[in-house]
Amino acid sequence: MANTYTQLYVHVVFAVKGRSNLVSPKWKERLYQYISGIITNENQKLMIINGMPDHLHLLIGLKPDCTLSGLVRDIKANSSKWINEQKFIMGKFEWQTGFGAFTVGQSQLQTVINYILNQENHHCKKTFREEYVEFLNAYNINFKTEYLLEDFGIAPPELK
Repeated sequence: MANTYTQLYVHVVFAVKGRSNLVSPKWKERLYQYISGIITNENQKLMIINGMPDHLHLLIGLKPDCTLSGLVRDIKANSSKWINEQKFIMGKFEWQTGFGAFTVGQSQLQTVINYILNQENHHCKKTFREEYVEFLNAYNINFKTEYLLEDFGIAPPELK
C-alpha cells in the first residue's frame, strides 16, 4: 500500500498443550530460529522470542495487511509439525488452542524486550498462569476461566 506508514507491535503468548514442560533447552534455540523463519516468510518482523519449557513469548512487528490470528495459526501449526518431524519428544507435540496478544507502544518496546529476555528469572517468582492472568487483567480483557488455559483440568483456587 503506497503512502501507508505504520508501527504496530504485538506481544504474543501461547503455551504447550496441557502446559506440559516439553520445550527442551537442548533444542529451544533451533525452535526459535524456525519460528523466526516462519515470521520472516510471512513478511513480518520478529523483534524477540523467548520462553519457558511450557510457553513462549514473541514480540512481533506487524504490517497492516497481516492478520494476527492467521500469523499465530501458521507459527503454531508449522512449528509443531517441525518439532514432530524432528522427533524431539516421544509422542505428539501440540500447542494449546488459542493465544494471548497484547499491543505494545513504541515507548514500551524496551521494557517488553527486557521482560521477554528475562523469562527464566521472572518465572522463579511467578507461575505462567499468574503471569497470564496479570496480562489479561492489565489489558482489561474479559475472560472465562474454563477457557483460560489447559492445565490437565485443574484450576487453582483463585480462579475457581
